Amino acid sequence: MAERALEALIDALRRLPGVGVKSAQRMAWHLLQHDRAGALRLAAALSDAVQRMRHCTRCHTFTEAEVCATCLDPRRDARLLAVVETPADQAALERSGGYSGMYFVLMGRISPLDGIGVAEVGIERLLERAADGLVEEVILATSFGAEGEVTAQALAQALRARGLKVTRLARGVPAGSELEYVDLSTIAYALVDRR
Repeated sequence: MAERALEALIDALRRLPGVGVKSAQRMAWHLLQHDRAGALRLAAALSDAVQRMRHCTRCHTFTEAEVCATCLDPRRDARLLAVVETPADQAALERSGGYSGMYFVLMGRISPLDGIGVAEVGIERLLERAADGLVEEVILATSFGAEGEVTAQALAQALRARGLKVTRLARGVPAGSELEYVDLSTIAYALVDRR
């Protein structure tokens, strides 16, 4: 019985991104051997979060309330709507201190190989949100990988068809970097997007 419980714990830990079998084993053994109180706290916190967290009805990020604190903040610029892939991306934009508009969180990106299309990333909810009469510019802040680019192109096409102004995050050579150490695709994009 105990072996099955340990295997179930290891298998559960492997669901975390970037955690393989060996890392999951180390975590499981550590929690069971050195931090049983921490393991119980982790289990309780996970259970509580799964039960209490839901999607904001306006921006689709995680929140305990019907509408998140960001969407309720009267100091936010309702004319700007940044579309991000995940709550982690939203948090990164917030940490930058350079954006004070609103958000829409897709909770993913288009990935044909995984069967994820425009419908699965919530395009209808995004179009409804962007056409609220307040939004003047939609900023596509998806990743610059192949799937993020496909997502941005599909969203831009649908948003522009509704008469909305659509922009994309700039990309290029990072500030303070040495050109000789920057990857070639970044240099190519910087040349295309130069100003």
